[in-house]
Amino acid sequence: MHAQLTGAATGPDPADAPDAGDDSVDLGHHGDVEVGEGLVDLAVNVRRDPPPRWLAEPIAASLADLAAYPDPGPARAAVAARHGRPPAEVLLTAGAAEGFVLLAQALRGIRRPVVVHPQFTEPEAALRAAGHTVQRVLLDPADGFRLHPDRIPADADLVMIGNPTNPTAVLHPAADLAALARPGRVLVVDEAFADTTVAPDVPGEPESLAARRDLPGLLVVRSLTKTWGLAGLRIGYLLGEAALLRRLATVQPLWAVSTPALAAATACAGPEAVRAERAIAARLAADRDHLVTRLSTLPGVRVAGRPASAFVLIHRPGADRLRDELRRRGWAVRRGDTFPGLGPDWLRIAVRDRATTDAFVTVLAEILEA
Repeated sequence: MHAQLTGAATGPDPADAPDAGDDSVDLGHHGDVEVGEGLVDLAVNVRRDPPPRWLAEPIAASLADLAAYPDPGPARAAVAARHGRPPAEVLLTAGAAEGFVLLAQALRGIRRPVVVHPQFTEPEAALRAAGHTVQRVLLDPADGFRLHPDRIPADADLVMIGNPTNPTAVLHPAADLAALARPGRVLVVDEAFADTTVAPDVPGEPESLAARRDLPGLLVVRSLTKTWGLAGLRIGYLLGEAALLRRLATVQPLWAVSTPALAAATACAGPEAVRAERAIAARLAADRDHLVTRLSTLPGVRVAGRPASAFVLIHRPGADRLRDELRRRGWAVRRGDTFPGLGPDWLRIAVRDRATTDAFVTVLAEILEA
């Protein structure tokens, strides 16, 4: 089975998934809920390093302008220049998650929205909250959670997918994603972790569609909170056709993006930021390879697919109990059973430095031996 199509009211998937479209999965559960005082955080996919000087200084300087209403113009122009687009094809948002809410609220006329799972749950949660009936395409873990474009219903007028996908860390080929675009359909590609990806001899972000202006209905969702540790600042943006973005902007609150967040967006769009992102992504890849290598030595632990982002997904029978024991020993990891298409035997682990990884794997090995 390459993928399974499910509706919003069908029963449980007979495989490992706890849900195949019903309401039993907690779509509002996120990694920050897993973290507690005294726990080492492997549950949240946000870098913990302090912002570099070129980013911290503009944010701090912006505090002098808080009496004025935010002006998104300069930040929008900077983001547009980074991706080779006109400013009209950029919509700044209060974090990438706001973009999903705007989509769900503005596109009331869609008939058949499809969300490809496992993936970040906020897109579906936003659609449901707006009254849409959602269908799911569940990718097959036995196939490495690969996307097969022909499995997406031809009459779907909204398709949502992540790339690289959270929580699987799978990086889908850009050609497969582009094959989903067509007139009359909005294709939403969540690239919140695109800046964490690297590939040999490929400059920039492999498989990203952020600069593509030729695909009808394409909307790319981006986040600046992961690599730069800005989750508390709330800054992201949408890239797409100007007419579609104008439609989304009609349901966005006035001054939705704060002045400090706009300063961060401007700084993160500059050449120094892009160079720094590439260097961080390269180091992340090395740390991820180390984590995967260490995990592969553990009995019964299987790493899903070929991870390409800031986290890895693992499968082991009884992983829910394993998570509880890790917690008792001071480690927080992300449970898998709140992602449609997964179940209690899955865990997501954030990539950290090698010393943290080694300490974690040592504890995990002790638990497995016991």
